[in-house]
Amino acid sequence: MYRSVFGKVLVRQLLLAFRRPAAVLNPLFFYGVVVLLMPLGLGPQQSVLSQFAPGLLWITALLAGLLSAETIFRGDYDDGALEQLLVSGESLYLASLGYVVAHWCLTGLPLALFSPAFGQLLSLPDEGLGTLAVSLALGTLVLSAFGCVGAALTMALRRGGMLLSLLILPLEVPVLILGAGVVERAVNGMPVDSLISILGGLSLLALALTPLAIGSSIKISLEV
Repeated sequence: MYRSVFGKVLVRQLLLAFRRPAAVLNPLFFYGVVVLLMPLGLGPQQSVLSQFAPGLLWITALLAGLLSAETIFRGDYDDGALEQLLVSGESLYLASLGYVVAHWCLTGLPLALFSPAFGQLLSLPDEGLGTLAVSLALGTLVLSAFGCVGAALTMALRRGGMLLSLLILPLEVPVLILGAGVVERAVNGMPVDSLISILGGLSLLALALTPLAIGSSIKISLEV
């Protein structure tokens, strides 16, 4: 694994992130702050919080992923690492896949692991906590893939955050609706296996197809 360009990119991105802990902590901090503020806006009634919890938790996860999406390629673009990657002859597809998986490991995976605790803060019933974690683990992989596509298209722009959001939000809304619906069905005691399978299929499809778009976007941004 470590000899392939996928492994090299993945390990490099993870090492760079852990040297800058804010890259991992900022999405979690944002997620936690928003969840803690929700009772102030909706009121302390547990029935109200539990009713809105699935959608709120998923929306917050989507926004937390957007926070870090803009900087996925910015550092490598500025220091010329992406240009070196292109001229090296390595597989741009595998390199792009490494960026997607790295972004998910740093944002989506931590959010999924801590989501049951955040769900309890919003009085989400115990029946939905496990489904929330699984759905976020799968769904945020799709969100990371779309975020990398948008980041590759806008990395040459110094203030491309707004454009990035406009590009990828329409793609992420269906995943948001599906993910929130899975959790709501679990809370209501309805079967969720089929919807979880759909999320898993979307995740695999995103992993297979988005590296193609990311590679093309990198070439466009670098004008190669």
